[in-house]
Amino acid sequence: MTKTEISGIAPFFIVKNVPAALKFYRDRLGFDITFQGPSEDNIFFGIVERGAAMIILKDIGVDPVPNYTRDIKKGIARWDAYLHVPDPDALEAEFLFRNVEFFKTIKDSEDGDAGLRGFEVKDADGYLLFFGRPHAG
Repeated sequence: MTKTEISGIAPFFIVKNVPAALKFYRDRLGFDITFQGPSEDNIFFGIVERGAAMIILKDIGVDPVPNYTRDIKKGIARWDAYLHVPDPDALEAEFLFRNVEFFKTIKDSEDGDAGLRGFEVKDADGYLLFFGRPHAG
């Protein structure tokens, strides 16, 4: 049997305020708002996209719980989403222009057997996003 392609995956983040989260992703990270609602005067659900990356945002009346808050303080398992970026250096330059505050600036690192090049940003609700790729050579 042949495998059918899966073309993407989207994290689903519980947020405190969907309009504020949408504004952060649009204005700071350059995402497009592709849905907000269910109505103009009651926005508790939203979707942002940039290229093949999609993030779903919803306010359900509970506080967000980013992974780093559950960390055992050894720096492991802190990312809430990994966003593959072919050229993380160029994206970092764009984010600098957009006045994005970095949690960790760009670097090459080793994570077990997978060396990565990239940087980290916390969103408006504290979710930690890694933007990067496996490093070459």
